[in-house]
Amino acid sequence: MANGMALHGGVIPYVATFLIFTDYCRPAIRLSALMQQRVVYVMTHDSIGLGEDGPTHQPIEHLPSLRAIPGLTVLRPADGAETVGAWKFALEHDGPSVLALTRQGLPPLGDRPADAVERGAYVVRETDGDPEVILIGTGSEVQVCLGAADVLEEQGVTARVVSMPSWERFAAQDQAYRDQVLPPAVRARVAVEAAANFGWERWVGDGGAVVAMERFGASAPAEKLFEVFGFTPGNVAEVASGLLR
Repeated sequence: MANGMALHGGVIPYVATFLIFTDYCRPAIRLSALMQQRVVYVMTHDSIGLGEDGPTHQPIEHLPSLRAIPGLTVLRPADGAETVGAWKFALEHDGPSVLALTRQGLPPLGDRPADAVERGAYVVRETDGDPEVILIGTGSEVQVCLGAADVLEEQGVTARVVSMPSWERFAAQDQAYRDQVLPPAVRARVAVEAAANFGWERWVGDGGAVVAMERFGASAPAEKLFEVFGFTPGNVAEVASGLLR
């Protein structure tokens, strides 16, 4: 129906449900991408953070599988302002978009460039000098990266934090901007995302690591699940420190 409405014109249709249910609407999403129709897919409950609904409703492989669809832009915002930026992009973009939104309440990240989401990735927390480690997060895990940067700072390690709401948008930027956000000289990079790690090697490189899901989730409060599966500042800091040894 949404594809038909987009083809007819006059409206910008959107489809909304849990991210896990992209399993059922994947053919329609693929057609949106194939036809390059401006359909906005607003998908909530985007990780194991939805908690007590259990692994049947917790998306694991869904973000990487959506990123694999040619012509589809996936955006996973980390706070309210990023969500506004993602919605603005989706309404203006000449093609389909998926907005993957968290169930958890998230604090604002603070000031950022007006085009931060449109450019796909940007620096959320900078260091005084050259960073020794870069922590890359999406969605709710950006907060975990910020906490890990605090832990590393206490250990005397300088860590830059990058929010990467959209791989596709970041890949579309020129090399100079990508190198500005992810300097090639900094090989110690840790990506943090509560989903399957497939594809992250593109951004962390040979010297990096990924804190991600390697199995299906479980039924428990979000805070407990994040602790069990390693999405904590302490664990991310430990992984980052290991890259420097």
